[in-house]
Parts: sequence; structure tokens; C-alpha cells
Amino acid sequence: MKTFLLYVISAVWLAGAAEHRVVAERYWHTFSAAHPVLLTVKPGDRIVTKTVDSAGFDLTGVRRTTTHGNPLTGPFFVEGADPGDALEVRIDRIRLNRTTGYTGYQVGLKETPAVEKPGADVVYKGYDHLLPWTIDLKRGMVRAGRLEFVAEPMLGCIGVAPERDYSPRSGPAGYWGGNLDYNLIREGATVLLPVFHRGGLLFFGDGHALQGDGEAVGSGVETSLDVEVTVGLRKGQKLTGPRVETAEWIVSVGGKEDGTLNETLEIATRDMLRWLIDEQGLSAQEAHLLIGMRARYDLITLGGSVGLRIARRDFPRVK
Repeated sequence: MKTFLLYVISAVWLAGAAEHRVVAERYWHTFSAAHPVLLTVKPGDRIVTKTVDSAGFDLTGVRRTTTHGNPLTGPFFVEGADPGDALEVRIDRIRLNRTTGYTGYQVGLKETPAVEKPGADVVYKGYDHLLPWTIDLKRGMVRAGRLEFVAEPMLGCIGVAPERDYSPRSGPAGYWGGNLDYNLIREGATVLLPVFHRGGLLFFGDGHALQGDGEAVGSGVETSLDVEVTVGLRKGQKLTGPRVETAEWIVSVGGKEDGTLNETLEIATRDMLRWLIDEQGLSAQEAHLLIGMRARYDLITLGGSVGLRIARRDFPRVK
């Protein structure tokens, strides 16, 4: 399969797996199987790359896209991945790589106390609704006016090309992953994604230096990132949507393009029931009661995505 032109590409072999360093020349705004492959990897390989911000600007301030809207790095073709399998994307390292970021300026409600717009061209030419943030790389802090917080870098977008020729834009979330904007998808997390095409065709991007639950102002602190992931493969997993694993939690993510909060809550709950019963060895009653007594539901975005978390410590002990 043809590989797209790159700025930099190299591979270092370590203990049977390869480390690939690659920076794309072109970024995409759709999760599509039609895009040429950026890089082919094997399960166990590590990808070391960079992402641009949601407007397409890289760490040097150069715009690498012609339009705004969550440009994606990829696709990455994983050898041996077939429809019905699951990609396992372990986020080994996420680092901020520039001193600027931006957010929206008000929460997404129709009636709120009046907030003055930042003004035209404050962040980027032609935009009057973006608020600049300063990123202190040495201290690991983000700041806007009197507000200053510890940075928690995360990936807003991660997903695969959906089945057939369906090519959703990088704005919504769904069963393929997409614009999840889940602040748990950060260093140390593993994201599981269903495979619909040979090779999986993995994309990611939309780096945030920080974002609260709900993404209430319509963005996190948007910025570019240095990203390192290790890609694995789980054969025959037959996932119905994205999942997240951490050392502490297992998480089912409910996302649906134009879905309601009730719909995505149901998607996440049904998937967690299946996960607990079919893969974690709980009885149906144990699974229902565990969710009923110990579930944590995260409002991922005000647009309706939901994460259902179960702590690993709450699994029944094997006698």
C-alpha cells in the first residue's frame, strides 16, 4: 500500500519491535479509508510523532492545513489487523511542545451572563471568538489572565476509518472513536478501537493542554503535541465502540453522531454489561449490581458523549 510523503521517517528496532519516528506533511479532517497510509507498523511497534492544533498550526506556528477543525495525523496501517479485531493504542508519552494555546471564551448555553468577545485576530487572523492561553513548558502550567492551572495534556481525537466508504468528519464522536474529547485519554491510558478495514487505519490529533469534563467552552486549551504510542492488536474482539483502560479503571465510551445524552448513556452501559459478563467473567447479576452500586458516569462533552467507569478494585475477588 502506498505510503504518503513524510517530513521525517525512521525506524529503530528494539527487542523485536520497531520505533518509528514520523511527521506528516499532510493532515486530514475525516476518518476515511480513502486517505493514503502515512505509516505501516506491526503490533508492538511504537509511533513517535507530532500533532498540530485544531486550527492546523504546528509547534513552530506554521499552518499545515487550509481549514480549521481538528486535523488528524494518520492513517496508520497495523499489519495483521482485520475487521472484527480491535486496535490497542497505549499512550506512552504526551508532551506540550509550544508556549501558546487557545480556547473558546464562553460556555455553550443560550442564555448566560454577558461575556465580551476576545476580539478579531487575537489568536488567529479571521477569528474573533478564541481566547489566548500561555503555556509554561518549564513549570507545566497553563494561564489565562488570573487563572492558572497544572497542564494535563490529552488527545481529543482518536479513532479508525469506519466501515465501507463512510468518512465522518473529525468533529463528532461515534462507534469508530472520533472527536471523543475525553480528558482520560492521556499519558498512561490505553484506547481500544474496533477494526472495520484491513490494517485498522488509525488516526489521532486535536491536542489539548487541559480540558475539564464536558468541554463546556467548546474546546480544551488547544495546542500542538509530541505524541508517542505503542500499537497492539486484539484478535476477534468484536468491539461495538471505543473503550479506555487505565491502571485504575475500565471505561466504556458512548458516542453517537447527533446522539442525545440518553442514547449515549445507553450505549456505554450496554457495552459495559457485555464487557463485564463476556470478558471479565462476572455473572449477569454481578455485572448489573456492580454498575448499579459502583459506576462512575463521566459527561465527556456537552454534545452528549458519556464514559462509564468501573474501578478494577471493585471487581469480585476470585476465591
